Amino acid sequence: MNLRIDLFGGFRVYVEGRAVDPGMWTQRKPAALVKMLALAPGQRLRREQVTAALWPEFEPSAAAANLRKVLHSARRILHSVDGAEYIVSAGDLLFLPPGRLSVDVGDYWSLVAEARASRKADAYAAAIAVYRQGLLPEDLYEEWAAAPREELHADFLALVGEYAGLLEAGGDLVEAARAVQRLVAADQLGEANHAWLMRLYALAGRRDEAQRQYARLCEVLQEELGVGPAAETQRLYEEIRAEQVSEPALTTDLWERVGDLRVQSGNPSAAVQAYAQALAAAPSGRVHRKAAGAWLMQHRPDEAEPHLAAADGFGPGPAERGRLSCLRAQLAWERGDLAVAGRHAEEAHTAALAHGDEDDVAAALEALAFVSHLRGDWRPGLQHQIERLTGSALGQRVARFCDFNHCLSQYQLYGDDSTRDVDEYARETLALAERLDAVPAQAFAWCLLGESLLLRARWDEAAACLERSCDLYEPLGSRTVALPWLRRAELAACVGEHAEATVFLKRATTIATVTPMARHAWARLHATAAFAAVERGEPEAAVRSVRSARSAAARYGECPTCSALLNPVGAQAHVQSGAPEGAAELAATAARFAGAFASSGWAAMADLAASYAAVAAGDPALARDRRQAAVAGFTRADHPFWVDRTRAEQAFQ
Repeated sequence: MNLRIDLFGGFRVYVEGRAVDPGMWTQRKPAALVKMLALAPGQRLRREQVTAALWPEFEPSAAAANLRKVLHSARRILHSVDGAEYIVSAGDLLFLPPGRLSVDVGDYWSLVAEARASRKADAYAAAIAVYRQGLLPEDLYEEWAAAPREELHADFLALVGEYAGLLEAGGDLVEAARAVQRLVAADQLGEANHAWLMRLYALAGRRDEAQRQYARLCEVLQEELGVGPAAETQRLYEEIRAEQVSEPALTTDLWERVGDLRVQSGNPSAAVQAYAQALAAAPSGRVHRKAAGAWLMQHRPDEAEPHLAAADGFGPGPAERGRLSCLRAQLAWERGDLAVAGRHAEEAHTAALAHGDEDDVAAALEALAFVSHLRGDWRPGLQHQIERLTGSALGQRVARFCDFNHCLSQYQLYGDDSTRDVDEYARETLALAERLDAVPAQAFAWCLLGESLLLRARWDEAAACLERSCDLYEPLGSRTVALPWLRRAELAACVGEHAEATVFLKRATTIATVTPMARHAWARLHATAAFAAVERGEPEAAVRSVRSARSAAARYGECPTCSALLNPVGAQAHVQSGAPEGAAELAATAARFAGAFASSGWAAMADLAASYAAVAAGDPALARDRRQAAVAGFTRADHPFWVDRTRAEQAFQ
């Protein structure tokens, strides 16, 4: 590369390996121009974007004249080291030639993607090292730097958290504590990170430091908010402080908690390592059961089975036997034995109702639903479950039950053999739910009906159904279901009501923040946000949503069904924003997903993503072929909005 631009930790420019003297940038505007171009997707901006950012108060003609002067000055500075032209004009565009350029922010995003794909600690460490002290600390008050700084900072904190989790699960408690210290320093009021640091200190045998960390937390909460720590943090402190608790028992309990947190964050491989630490200190049937569940999350039945057998040896009680039956159902379906899976799921449900808690009931219902899905009788199975729910107290776990079935219902909406009569099924289910006075099931059915109408561009009917679903879910609490709000945002984006789409996305975000089904909620939220951004003409915002989706997947796990829309829309956004290199990866993801299920709709999404990847690769003939295939697929699926949208897309004209 001939030109190197570093933006983390301060602005630095290198031409042919030689540093440009910082004294050359005595005027702020030429430096700002280079920084803005380096930050922009594809390192290109329109002139009016630059003038609006640097001279918002000027008339267009005066701002344009200033830009010409600043451009001349920036070119002169760069040319003073090398005669090549590094800021190129092409009509209304200004850009840095990609073939001769590297930017540390681009390096960061590439390393982040590699780390999240590999889940290797050294890959995370490499990405974290690039960040230094953050983006352009000398430009803290420049508005043009605010949005990328916030995006990078939020992603960096998420990345450090993921890195700390990997280290913790691998037993490297010292480095994990150092990583969490960075999180605490970044947000002194973040109680969860203080508690995490306390736990790490305790696991490493550093109880005094854990207690001092608790004291610091109490102090900052009292000074800033006038409150004390949450009950869970207080319990952790008491466990650490209590002299009567032996070190092995304390270590076992804390490692088990680590494993539970890793499961919740969608990282079962790290959870397995944490449970292994707990079992090494003091074996228990409960931890063996949890380890089996973590292996099954990775589709590893052979590794799970010995843990289930070991759990049996501890003489489980009735509730625990039900939980083991639930896992045996999963073990059986992983091996393709659906008859055995169904029998174990029924046993789990019976035990949960008689002896378990609402989590056990929800987990058993999920198992029953998934077995029905695999057998191809999800529809009658769901209606049977609704009848069973009458009189059952799922409480806040109703969101988990509904969200899981909403995820499975996508196969009905997009499946070639089922999509035509979804309306009728949704109405039948609604009638059943109303007869039984099962309000969550009514909300579910209204949403399913609204989704079906939305896909066929019956806007007014879809809007009414989705609104009714939201009205019914709303009183169930903040931990309810985000899907109807997201479908309303999607509908609003389809018809050009962008302010409405933003409102619905914000409401869905509040739900996704606390839902027990985060991997479903965040996957669809970022996909919908990307679609809304593209529809309002902001592809750069859509690219940010793609990055956020990857971060959420690393934290909570992936749901290909719920994030299907992200692939074609994200590929389009990458092309439109001048950062085409990301389109191919999204197209490959879409192709893998579409190949796993007979769906004209999902296949059309994959063809559409592939068409954008072809545009990015400079192959217009392939792009046209893939676009035509997408139009044909959307036509077969009866998705008229997407038929018209694909035909009209300017990228193929």
